[in-house]
Amino acid sequence: MEPENNTQISEFILLGLAEEGELQPLIYGLFLCMYLITLLGNLLIILAVISDSHLHTPMYFFLSSLSFVDICFTSTSIPKMLVNIQTQKKVITYADCITQMFFLLLFAGLDDLLLSVMAYDRFVAICHPLHYTVIMNTRLCVLMVLVSTIISSLHSLLQSLMVLRLSFCTDLEIPHFFCELDQVVHRACSDTLLNDVVIYLAAVLLAIGPLAGIVYSYSKIVSSIRAISSTHGKNKAFSTCVSHLLVVSLFYCTCIGVYLSSAATHNSHSTAAASVMYMVVTPMLNPFIYSLRNKDMKSALKRLLGKKTSKVPIVMRFKICL
Repeated sequence: MEPENNTQISEFILLGLAEEGELQPLIYGLFLCMYLITLLGNLLIILAVISDSHLHTPMYFFLSSLSFVDICFTSTSIPKMLVNIQTQKKVITYADCITQMFFLLLFAGLDDLLLSVMAYDRFVAICHPLHYTVIMNTRLCVLMVLVSTIISSLHSLLQSLMVLRLSFCTDLEIPHFFCELDQVVHRACSDTLLNDVVIYLAAVLLAIGPLAGIVYSYSKIVSSIRAISSTHGKNKAFSTCVSHLLVVSLFYCTCIGVYLSSAATHNSHSTAAASVMYMVVTPMLNPFIYSLRNKDMKSALKRLLGKKTSKVPIVMRFKICL
């Protein structure tokens, strides 16, 4: 391939969710509200975990990491979309498109891997409660997040480099509100067979692998819960997993929905609309799922927001130290 092929274009055109001009203000307001709710909700989760010593446990460490990833995930696409609607421009430069694609793949992969890590955490907590603090030590928790980050970074880097080798001539309109990998690849005028193979292999490994880990963890969890004699013990053990199960179900159901939507219809705008679920709705709902069903998190959020004062004020602690 000749190196000058990659310089034939300088920008793509993001068509967005709808071509009708009268719908743009509605889409702008809706996405702005969802984005602000996503930022506020996930930021509150992170601040609550940091500020409350009772939440300095592996489960909440992974939860705060997931919240941080969700903030980054939505921030890679929604602000650009809002700016495009506001300025009535649909252009994204070639370099910005590749950069956006890299970070979208990075944070999407991290979301997937962190959900698998959180499932392992629940498996250890329920199946090996006496050894939980020994197994899930700080070093292992940080290592699992670091390894997940490295794996996701390598995947996104590979996909981005694979796109850089393609030549783009015409048909630079992307029927999406962000630079979606498959859409960008199939706008190339050079052979994309190798790209398609890498995309599908990576999708299988990054989707089936973590999902298999989640299914295995919960199969062991269910077996352990069934072995508990008291009903109260069963309910208590299961309640620690409900929030995570809801988030996992939401994440994978929306991803599967987008895949089925793209496979069943050739309408790219329908696929773009379906992708809103895992791009915006899922990160927005995660904080509500974890906070509404978790007494410790609700208490931490109340203290953080000043609705409930602790028995020993933080000010008094500083005075004692002085």
